[in-house]
Amino acid sequence: MDQFKQKRESFYRTIPNFWANMYGEEYSLYDIRTISEKDTHRKRLFAYRCGKILFKTADLLAKKEIDDASLLRLGFPKETLRLIRLQTMKNKTIIGRFDSVEVHGVEKLLEFNSDTPTFIKELFHINGAVCDEFRYSNPNQSEEKRLRAVLRDAIIGEARKINTDEVNVVFTSHSDNIEDRNTVLYLQELAELPSRYTPLEKLRIRKGEGLYDDLDNKIDVLYRQTFPIENLIEDEDPDSGEKIGILMLDLVERNKLRIINPPSAFLLQNKALMATVWALHEENNPFFTAEEHQWIESYFLPTYLDPAPFLKSGSSFVKKPAFGREGDTVEIYNSKGKKLKEDKQKSYTNYLSVYQQYVDLPKVKIQTVKGEQELHLMTGTFLLNGKPSAIGFRVGKQITDNLSYFLPCGYQQEE
Repeated sequence: MDQFKQKRESFYRTIPNFWANMYGEEYSLYDIRTISEKDTHRKRLFAYRCGKILFKTADLLAKKEIDDASLLRLGFPKETLRLIRLQTMKNKTIIGRFDSVEVHGVEKLLEFNSDTPTFIKELFHINGAVCDEFRYSNPNQSEEKRLRAVLRDAIIGEARKINTDEVNVVFTSHSDNIEDRNTVLYLQELAELPSRYTPLEKLRIRKGEGLYDDLDNKIDVLYRQTFPIENLIEDEDPDSGEKIGILMLDLVERNKLRIINPPSAFLLQNKALMATVWALHEENNPFFTAEEHQWIESYFLPTYLDPAPFLKSGSSFVKKPAFGREGDTVEIYNSKGKKLKEDKQKSYTNYLSVYQQYVDLPKVKIQTVKGEQELHLMTGTFLLNGKPSAIGFRVGKQITDNLSYFLPCGYQQEE
């Protein structure tokens, strides 16, 4: 095992600015999962169809006819109601990621990380390096080039809307989070456009005027890949007590700041959107076509805003915060409503809960520095401008948390 550990460490040392270990533990595995081209196609078709369903539903909720009270019942913070109706870009999200589980050969949607997804460098860059190491073909071949094109198109498109000779594009993240910082720096480098990196803690806002970087230059386009809006609205100025995030969103609404992902991505991030989809499906609402109802039946899990339907039918279920990440605040209940498992992190208890049918995550054997382990498998599939892209796997506990492993995948080459 010492020899395996040395091989792993030697390999990952060759990849700069990557967090192969996190929190003092192994994160990126020196192992590979074989996948077929048929499996890849199936997962990407799933992502394309789920994207179509969710984008259509988001359009419905963004309509002026949907009143604020209805959106509040879906768990949107009142400070964001004006924002989520803004359509600042042609595409509702530039980079989004579906999390899913395979059940009897069919992908089942767990959630859509549409606003601030991570797992990007792993699938678009690192997966290819691991495939080369193990002499596999990379299922995500050419996807990094697509990602570069999508990034450039989004940033240039927003820059052209700015009425100034020199556009200040700033990438930002928490500087003390190695994953967030290096994800953002990877995207900045990949885009190959004039820009700056400024940590979140060094951004400054002038009420009604603009957002400024660490050189006191007004920011025109802010790329905030890892900074969620639901966290942003809670930020306060320690001196004045003003809500910094609210002031920043006011700048977005008044067209004094462009942000990527756009505001519409935040609407899609809300897991209550899946409850809305399921409610429309259960009543066979003509809002969806017959074909779309088939897609929902195949890919979506029954999801509600209260646990009553599961308690009535005697089905196990999962309680999730409408806004939440990395398994934080997730709880699993049996058919009688007894809590079986929960994540120890409780960061999202102030948000609306949604209740989703429980499904087992399949188990796979993996090789780690601690030896062979059998853990649960979850699939991540990216959408770039609404089109399916890179795929990959996380392995860990039944509740996938921030201590789960990244498991690369590849097509096995014929000898």
